[in-house]
Amino acid sequence: MQTYNYISLTIEQGIGSLTIERPKVLNALSTEVLEELELMIDDISMMETIDVLLLTGAGEKAFVAGADIAEMKEKRVFEGRTFSEVGNRVFSKLANLRQPTIACVNGFALGGGCELALACDMRIGAENAKFGQPEVGLGIIPGFGGTQRLARLVGTGMAKELIFTGNIIDAKEAHRIGLLNRVVPAEELLIEAQNLANQIRKNAPLAVELSKEVIDRGLEMPIEHGLRLEAEVFGSLFSTDDQTEGMDAFLNRRKAAFNKQ
Repeated sequence: MQTYNYISLTIEQGIGSLTIERPKVLNALSTEVLEELELMIDDISMMETIDVLLLTGAGEKAFVAGADIAEMKEKRVFEGRTFSEVGNRVFSKLANLRQPTIACVNGFALGGGCELALACDMRIGAENAKFGQPEVGLGIIPGFGGTQRLARLVGTGMAKELIFTGNIIDAKEAHRIGLLNRVVPAEELLIEAQNLANQIRKNAPLAVELSKEVIDRGLEMPIEHGLRLEAEVFGSLFSTDDQTEGMDAFLNRRKAAFNKQ
């Protein structure tokens, strides 16, 4: 079994909780952390015991404060591009997980940390959460998907303002612009995320997974193609046990017992 030094995973009643475990350096993303994260995501993608994944950082100060600047400082063109490609590959695997993902943002989510949150399906922030893409102040640009996912989430104008200025925004502003789904007191962060996860889990798992796939794929194609994809997937679900069970339960006013088929 793989041994992890910088991340941990717990599973309870269908909810996986993945934690970045480098609190002394504000959970900074080094090459080693990215390697472990990729291995863990690969494992999670095959775990039938996880219906929803929560992702957070250890400690009270940071979700992930960014990439490891000390490690990046000595890189040159090839090494820099490779580092970006690795980060993008890992975060794309996270974004493409079949399970819904919820970033639980406690404290700083800067640079790569903000990009990690962006790669999740939903984001819940503690009141002390801070977001930003301050890379231009270091002479670089966001390299783990920030130029692409941030613009898709909050719009190009707001994304350009955040990236061009490098400004750091608080949880209230992040919620206002659509970067956060919800803001809660820090002590309620994981409880709120677990409640949201359980609301998702009560529904047909295959329908939830395919909803995610259709939304994400549809954003990359003309709306006419997206609507065609929606119709195809909608129709395909009428061959599933979960569709039969869900509609029968509704008509008979009972709780559905889905079996992921």
